[in-house]
Amino acid sequence: MPNRSDNEISMKVSREVILDLLPLYLAGEASPETAALVEEYLKHDAVLQGQVDRDGMKNLMTATASAAALPVELELRSLRRTRSMLRWQRVAYSWALALTIASFGGVGYIDSGHAVFHWIMRDYPQVFWPCLLLAVQCWIWYFVLRWRLRATKLQ
Repeated sequence: MPNRSDNEISMKVSREVILDLLPLYLAGEASPETAALVEEYLKHDAVLQGQVDRDGMKNLMTATASAAALPVELELRSLRRTRSMLRWQRVAYSWALALTIASFGGVGYIDSGHAVFHWIMRDYPQVFWPCLLLAVQCWIWYFVLRWRLRATKLQ
């Protein structure tokens, strides 16, 4: 980049633009022209240069870049675990819904030309309570899995 005075650089490129470009520059992903522009600006802005050096932004960006390059086996394990959690969440939801519907359902039939209906809750408590307890356990299981997936921002 040709030599310019301090006024020309500050007039042509604002500090906000350099702050926007700084993460790309520090990560080493900026084009050569952009890198030269940022370096030239930092030469003339001692405060920003000091901030970059003092805050360790270079170290932070290097650590971020190295963390982004995870081993393939770790990524594959994470993907498999996520798929497994989503599968178990679907299973828990299906069972919870089916058991809830079954416990609050009923049995109907026709006897001697008359329709007869028996609520499971009222007429078959020996079936209702275990069914309801299993439904509650499945709902808890479902919401725990949902919470774990949301806590990791996977859902």
